[in-house]
Amino acid sequence: MSSAQYSSHSFPIPTPSPAATPIVRHIGFADLTDALRKGWDDFQAIPTHAVLLALIYPVLGLVLARLVLGYSVLPLLFPLAAGFALFGPFAALGLYELSRRREAGEQPTAWDAFDVLRSPSIGAMLALGGILMVLFAVWVATAQAIYVATFGYEPAARISDFIGVVFSTERGWKLIMLGCGIGLLFALVALCISVVAFPLMLDRHASAPEAMLVSFKVVMQNPVTMIAWGLIVAALLVLGSLPFFLGLAVVVPVLGHATWHLYRKALEPAVMPYHTPPRARRPRRYAAEFPASLFFWGRRDR
Repeated sequence: MSSAQYSSHSFPIPTPSPAATPIVRHIGFADLTDALRKGWDDFQAIPTHAVLLALIYPVLGLVLARLVLGYSVLPLLFPLAAGFALFGPFAALGLYELSRRREAGEQPTAWDAFDVLRSPSIGAMLALGGILMVLFAVWVATAQAIYVATFGYEPAARISDFIGVVFSTERGWKLIMLGCGIGLLFALVALCISVVAFPLMLDRHASAPEAMLVSFKVVMQNPVTMIAWGLIVAALLVLGSLPFFLGLAVVVPVLGHATWHLYRKALEPAVMPYHTPPRARRPRRYAAEFPASLFFWGRRDR
């Protein structure tokens, strides 16, 4: 056997991986505006699907408000609502899939959003989603501790009374400054580890640590732009929370779609883009085969 044959058969040359070290780009405010515009275009093209996926937010918001009022933990209402921004990138997985398919020239349907569950990196996505949920839980516990340290254990009876105390007393302003300052730190952590992490895992099958590292690089290489993006997200979520969180049915899908386009702008394209495997076609069943078709031994396609 020749040396060429030996080297080619014994030492196969590895092919490049789609998730191999993405190159981070420099982006500016114009890129943020364009990402939001494209996110709005995606939402207009498939509004029914996006709203369907995002309806959980206003529903959870209304349930949350009732829970808070019913159990006299009113001071946690704002921290819980603000916490949506911490695990929002995970909740928007289906929206990334819709934007990805539309970008590829397809016409997405509602079922296409659930194809994200067939992704080879779904385990990594769930792992990072779990991290964001833990971060959310720690934030809520921290917010409760800040309130207790400022106001003690006195309950807040009504919304009007609570708002009056918060905005007209020294303790209230202390609560606002501490809460917003520490909440900003939590939001910064979530931004650093997840700003492009989920689209990267969906698009290139990166592991959770790799995706978090790339997100961190994006933030470090574009600090001003990424801080502006975080402020835009926070402002839109506040607007979407009024009234009664119903605006989130529009804000959340637009931000989800925009995040996909921000990911495209922040990283160089993959060398080997991933293509979703087609769904297996189900054979046609006939009524005359019932009930034998319910059992695998009675099926013609077994």
